[in-house]
Amino acid sequence: MNKPITVLTKKGEAKLKDELNELKSVRRREVAEKIKVALSFGDLSENSEYDEAKNEQGIIESRIAEIEATLAHAQVIDDDEISTEKVGIGTTVKILDVEMDEEMEFKMVGTKEADINTGKMSDESPIGAAISGHKVGEVVDVETPSGVISFKILEIRKEDEE
Repeated sequence: MNKPITVLTKKGEAKLKDELNELKSVRRREVAEKIKVALSFGDLSENSEYDEAKNEQGIIESRIAEIEATLAHAQVIDDDEISTEKVGIGTTVKILDVEMDEEMEFKMVGTKEADINTGKMSDESPIGAAISGHKVGEVVDVETPSGVISFKILEIRKEDEE
């Protein structure tokens, strides 16, 4: 079975590689030490420190596998290839909620990088998917759980920093 391609920006790829390095070089060692200490306590059947350390180890190994799989199947968007003609991954977009007369700004990213709290919207989210491929000045209707919302695209640009 083919794993779906994950689209990442260069910064998103770098962030995942940094996390992977931290997990492999630091966190693995820390958990191994916790397991070693817990083993010195003796009887494993009632050793909660051992159980906690083994659970933590499982979580770390699972995250390592997830990141490695993501990176192995990633399509990294080169900043030079990002066009500001249309909304797409890597662009920063300013839109206007036509009904509420409220402006919003966010960076379009792939699903693995999405974090609405830091202004990063997934290209697969309802709004992200609806405005992708549209140009400045266009009004796009977005189907949301609370009904249809119209957004006008005000600006599309590349941004050097996040």
